[in-house]
Amino acid sequence: MSSDFEGYEQDFAVLTAEITSKIARVPRLPPDEKKQMVANVEKQLEEAKELLEQMDLEVREIPPQSRGMYSNRMRSYKQEMGKLETDFLLITDKSQQHLEVTVGQ
Repeated sequence: MSSDFEGYEQDFAVLTAEITSKIARVPRLPPDEKKQMVANVEKQLEEAKELLEQMDLEVREIPPQSRGMYSNRMRSYKQEMGKLETDFLLITDKSQQHLEVTVGQ
C-alpha cells in the first residue's frame, strides 16, 4: 500500500478527533464563539471529505486482489464521517433552537 494512503489515514484520524472534540464543546460556548466554532467545524468536515476522496482514489490504484482490506477500511471511514456529520447537524440544530428560544424571550 502506498505511503500516501497511510498519511491520509493519519491525517483523517487527527482531523476527526479534532472535529469530535469541537462538536462536544459547541453547546457550552457563548453565542459569538459558538458561531465561530460551527464555521470552523464546517471547514474541517470539508477537509475530512477531501481526505476521504484522496484515500478512495488511492484504493482504486491498488491491484484488485489486494483491494478488499482497504475497501473495508474506507467503508469504516465513510461511516465515521457520516456519524460526525449527523452529530454536527444535531448539535447545530439544538444550538439554533436554543438561540431562538433565548432570543425570543
